[in-house]
Amino acid sequence: MTIREAIIDEHELLTDISFKSKSYWNYPSSYFDIWKNELTITNNYIAKNNVFALENANQVIGYYSIIFLKSNFQMKNIVLEKGFWLEHMFLLPDFIKQGFGREMISHFKQYCTENNIFKVNVLADPNAKVFYEKMGFKYIEDFPSTIEGRTTPLLEINIKR
Repeated sequence: MTIREAIIDEHELLTDISFKSKSYWNYPSSYFDIWKNELTITNNYIAKNNVFALENANQVIGYYSIIFLKSNFQMKNIVLEKGFWLEHMFLLPDFIKQGFGREMISHFKQYCTENNIFKVNVLADPNAKVFYEKMGFKYIEDFPSTIEGRTTPLLEINIKR
C-alpha cells in the first residue's frame, strides 16, 4: 500500500471512486444528481489542490484531498469558514472497513504536521461521523446538507505541533 500525490490524468478514476464509495451507503439515485458536481473530480481540481491517491496492489482504491479556503465561502444557507478543509476522502466499497481509511488519516495527519497545518475541518457524510471521531476529529455541529431536509456533521481536528 502506498499513498502518493494524485496524477492529473486520474480525475475520472477518482470521480468513479467518489460515486462508488458514496453508493456504499445505499442513497437514492436522486441524491447523486444533486451531488454530481460535489463528487466530480476534474484535472483542474487535482492541479489546484492537495489530492492524494491510495494504491493497493498497483490499483488506486481511494483518495483524499485537502483544500484551503482563503475567505469564508457561502454555499446556499451555510458559510464555510476560511482555512483548511478535508474535502474528500473516499474508498472503493470493497476496501471499506479494512484499515485503509485509518492509513489515509495517518498520512493526512503527517502531511498536515509537515506543512504546518494545525486545524482542519470536514463536512462528513453522516455515516462516516463515527469513523472521523475515532480518528481524533471533534464533532462541532450539524450543518444543512445540499439534500433538502438532511444534515451533515461538521467536525474539526487540531493537529499536534
